[in-house]
Amino acid sequence: MDDADRAQRDAELLARLEERAAALRTRPITRTHCIDCEEPIPEGRRKAVPGCQRCIECQELHENWRPC
Repeated sequence: MDDADRAQRDAELLARLEERAAALRTRPITRTHCIDCEEPIPEGRRKAVPGCQRCIECQELHENWRPC
């Protein structure tokens, strides 16, 4: 394998890594436990709201919170 072959292989590998990184950045990460109360998030909610981070109760509190 000469330098040109190695450069081509490295460029292809880099392109695949960049594609994977982009996919990970755009895919919402759904948690199994709430980031606030640490209680399990029901499976139905996780399926209905991909990328959810909070249980329903904590999400409602988060959305309705107003500073004093």
